[in-house]
Formats: sequence, structure tokens, C-alpha cells
Amino acid sequence: MINALIVDDEPKNIRILNGLLNECCPDVRIIGEAVSAETAMPLIAETHPDLVFLDIEMPHGNAFDLLDKIMPIDFEIIFITAFDAYTLKAFKYSALDYLLKPVSIEELKMAVQKAKDRIRIKNINVQLQNLMFNISKPNSLLQKIALPDNDGLIFIQLAEIIRFEAKGGYTYVHVTDNQKYVSSRIIKEYEEIMPPDLFFRIHNSHIINLNFVKKYHKGRGGLIEMSDNVLIEVATRRKDEFLARFGIR
Repeated sequence: MINALIVDDEPKNIRILNGLLNECCPDVRIIGEAVSAETAMPLIAETHPDLVFLDIEMPHGNAFDLLDKIMPIDFEIIFITAFDAYTLKAFKYSALDYLLKPVSIEELKMAVQKAKDRIRIKNINVQLQNLMFNISKPNSLLQKIALPDNDGLIFIQLAEIIRFEAKGGYTYVHVTDNQKYVSSRIIKEYEEIMPPDLFFRIHNSHIINLNFVKKYHKGRGGLIEMSDNVLIEVATRRKDEFLARFGIR
């Protein structure tokens, strides 16, 4: 979900854009509206939007006056304008998006998709920064992982993760506060990036945090009981390696 603001001096234009977004861009959530650059400033500071639909010409300061005052910005912008084609061409070459009034549904969808792509790239950069932080920390208990959340990314300490569970093409990440997060990454990717001193692939469908193993039940492969009281089958081929982690031969 993308949190967005609409800044336009005409309430009618705000209503129209709201309606178009509800119709064709359901993953854009309007979290605020402003009718001037002056009222937009505190709203942006308070809500921290991912995206701002910004009218260029407004009373008491245009869009560029507003941006000058709040630089540097950490959100994407889609300008709303009635400028001529030469100015629009300048926007295009500057890699900025615009919507020409009256707003076209197709142009709106394309502009929003490009903004989503840029937001995704920004989130990837945050994840890379987190990766570099983890690399600099030899103690795996201090490391964190970025997981998707409705509003963006949530950072979880590895020490709080009980287990990863594969379901279809998704992975459910179960953590200590009885929360679970759904990731579009397959479980194999988590197996490759999780520190092996802390996590163990116990079965095709599960990676466990060894610190949260509560009990081992004997059997062909056996069952392990985790701290969240879930029983997980141990793959036969992984049984010996798993027990060896606890000094059992």
C-alpha cells in the first residue's frame, strides 16, 4: 500500500483525483489533502507520505516554492499541471512525472506505476544498507532483516524470529510476539541468507531458529516442538545433522 497526499488549490480537482485513484489504483491510499503550499508543509511533515500528487500553480506559493522549503524530500512526486507541451517535455527529461488536467485514467495509472517502481527501488536501497550493517556486525544476534509490511518495511532482529514456514510461493515469518509476516521470497532464499549458526533447514517447509527448540520427539525423523508450541517434522536426511547441533551423535 502506498500512502499518498493530494495538494491542489481546487477542492473539485481533489475529489476527482480521489475518485480516479479509488477506481484504478486501489493500492494508493490517500492519507491527507491540502489546498495550498502553506497547509501542505505541516501535513507532509506529520504524515511522511510515500507519494504526493502536487498541483504546480497554487495561491501563496507554487509547488516549487514548497519543495524549496522542505528539501531534501524523501517522497515521490507526481505533478498536476496545465502547462504546455514544451514544459511537459522538460519534466519528462528530468525524470519527473506529471498529469495534465483533465487527468486521463491511463496516464494516471502509468504515472502511479512508475512512482511505485521508484519507491520499490528506494526500499531496496534501504535493505542494502541494512545488509551492510549486518555484515559489519559479527554477532548474528545483533543482525536484522527487512520484512514487508502494509506501509513499507519492518525491521526484525534475527534473534526474534522463531521460524520460517513455506506456503506455496510465499514464506511466513513467525516471530516472538505472536506476529507473523508474509514474504514473497521463497524459503530457499532465506536459507541462503540466514546465519547457519542460528538457523537450520529442518524440512522442506521449515527453517527454525535453534534457540527456540523446546523439545525433540523421537521417531523416524522425529518431531521438534518449538517455543510457540508448534510441532514440526524433521526430515529423515536432516535428523543426524540437527541432533549434532546439540552435541548428540
